[in-house]
Amino acid sequence: MIVLGVESSCDETGLALYDTQRGLLSHALHSQVAMHEEYGGVVPELASRDHIRRAIPLLEQTLADAGIGRHDIDAIAYTQGPGLAGALLVGSSIACSLGLALDKPVLGVHHLEGHLLSPLLASDPPQFPFIALLVSGGHTQLMRVDGVGQYTLLGETLDDAAGEAFDKSAKLLGLGYPGGPAISRLAEFGDPEAYKLPRPMMHSKDFNFSFSGLKTAVLTVVKNHEEKIIANICEQDKANIARGFVDAIVDVLTAKCVSALRHSGLKRLVIAGGVGANAQLRASLNQAAAAKKFRVFYPELEFCTDNGAMIAFAGAMRLQINPQAAKRDYSFNVRPRWPLDEIRTI
Repeated sequence: MIVLGVESSCDETGLALYDTQRGLLSHALHSQVAMHEEYGGVVPELASRDHIRRAIPLLEQTLADAGIGRHDIDAIAYTQGPGLAGALLVGSSIACSLGLALDKPVLGVHHLEGHLLSPLLASDPPQFPFIALLVSGGHTQLMRVDGVGQYTLLGETLDDAAGEAFDKSAKLLGLGYPGGPAISRLAEFGDPEAYKLPRPMMHSKDFNFSFSGLKTAVLTVVKNHEEKIIANICEQDKANIARGFVDAIVDVLTAKCVSALRHSGLKRLVIAGGVGANAQLRASLNQAAAAKKFRVFYPELEFCTDNGAMIAFAGAMRLQINPQAAKRDYSFNVRPRWPLDEIRTI
């Protein structure tokens, strides 16, 4: 079975082809980061329009790279939610229009399920069951995963997601957009002893997160050094603040993951989502894994951010369980807010 995946939930347009026998055949991705950078964040209307421009050329590129024709596709999976409503509508309409034109069944996929299963695309994939940390700009959740569609929510952020805290704190330091990678790079030059920022909820007796207080702590430190930071007089001070922030957020994420593993008795941890590419987080988790005797699995770096490969793969996994899940009903609706624990294996 060859499944075409279409991803358009936010500011990346991704298309991919996954074969259940041969694996990932090809994938193509366009990021809108350069377009949104001057606005300091994603502009939903611009994102939607750009998806329209990019989708069909990316489809042609994906087919050419795989060496197959449109009619060789067996099913089309598309991101139904969560995400920006307009962006989701573009991808959904393109996928359903292709399905109608080619007489192929279509299947709506949960965006976070795509992220959750993306480490299974690696050369050394994890086996079920495992604990998963979904950590991105919009989500920070700990899940127990017993199989495709078998997800139990253990804990989640009560306010800002980790990636959101990265971006907002980077903006406070004048690092622009996207802020996560920039503040992570700057932190490499910072003194870890210069600023000891709070670790919210790190020692709570649950698996929830809270990052708004940490963001406020960064704001307070920045205001106390505002003249130097705005004037770029002291780059070292900015690096020290960045280091204090990154260390705090990484410590919390690592502690919660270790706690969830201990509670569940499992020895496999999967990291998914854009923040999963963060070098400091990977180093911290690898160190914890060596000390606590568990294994940690990451997606390939190219699959940490939004992409079509994870949607094609998630769709293929669901269709292997139930080939009737894809329908030739080409009406569609999108779900900008869609809790992951609402979906189940059909």
